[in-house]
Amino acid sequence: MINKSILVGRLGADPTVRYTNDGKMITSFDLATSEKWKDEEHTEWHKCVTFGKLAEICGNYLKKGALIYFEGRSQTRSWEDKEGVKRYTTEVVGVTMKMLERKQSGEQGQDNYDPDVPF
Repeated sequence: MINKSILVGRLGADPTVRYTNDGKMITSFDLATSEKWKDEEHTEWHKCVTFGKLAEICGNYLKKGALIYFEGRSQTRSWEDKEGVKRYTTEVVGVTMKMLERKQSGEQGQDNYDPDVPF
């Protein structure tokens, strides 16, 4: 059986960084993918999470609007909220991430995308 997700899209916000009790980094972020047909566009949002070294790379280098290739496996998990209601979420647990845009020469700290254009 195969459980593999491949996404190419843009981050909706800077990654959220947190740490496990033993100090390992976890990052999570929402990734937008879109498809167009005729005059319509549909955007799908994907919850993504990374652990370990990949989490460190994502936490240090990814910013809102960044265009990335993201590969991983789909996972659904559950928890109980403060009121005792069981909640579920499905996310892509990353194993590979590639940044698809580079900073242009002469720019410091600015990526070569327009933050007002989401895709």
